[in-house]
Amino acid sequence: MTINGHGGKKIRVILADDHPVVRDGLAAIVNQQPDMEVVAEAGDGEQAIALYEQYRPDVMVLDLRMPKVDGVTVVQRVLESHPKARILIMTTYDGDEDIFRSLSQGAKGYLLKDAPRQEILSAIRAVSEDRPYTSSSIAAKALQRMSKPSLTQRELDVLQLLAQGRSNKDIARRLQITEGTAKTHVKAILTKLDAISRTEAVAVAHKRGLIHL
Repeated sequence: MTINGHGGKKIRVILADDHPVVRDGLAAIVNQQPDMEVVAEAGDGEQAIALYEQYRPDVMVLDLRMPKVDGVTVVQRVLESHPKARILIMTTYDGDEDIFRSLSQGAKGYLLKDAPRQEILSAIRAVSEDRPYTSSSIAAKALQRMSKPSLTQRELDVLQLLAQGRSNKDIARRLQITEGTAKTHVKAILTKLDAISRTEAVAVAHKRGLIHL
């Protein structure tokens, strides 16, 4: 009989989070388990990628908001080099865009930091065995997001400027487009986000994780 699905070997975990207190807490929980151990800790996205290369862990537990390189880019870059990498996103953010982007880039699981300790451990074990893990509320949000129209990169650029309170004229100047084109983009954004004003569009976008204020 083996103690886990790794033939008796411990599940090797890398923790990537820019808050040392969070890493310490997680490391304490993980290292108490007979079937898992923390092999390295990263405080920013660049370090997370480098440590993955160095240790090739069974699971990387990764926060989305990381300095230098954000979590979604870390997922992308690690999976480009290691298509079988198993990454569990663990974050305070539950905006449907964050969830959708992480999972569509290839993360195996998505968990919120306020999840109970037992659920965190179950998620790490599931992901280590290459099984996807998301809580039912996260899964519901991901499905909900799949049914919504996506914003183009240009619309996201315009949205970011809307969040700064820029006028159509200012947006046009900054993006080197005509004022009429800027107006068309704003109209498309309002339609896609089902918003009746610029302010509401920015609030909806922030809640969904499309922009971060």
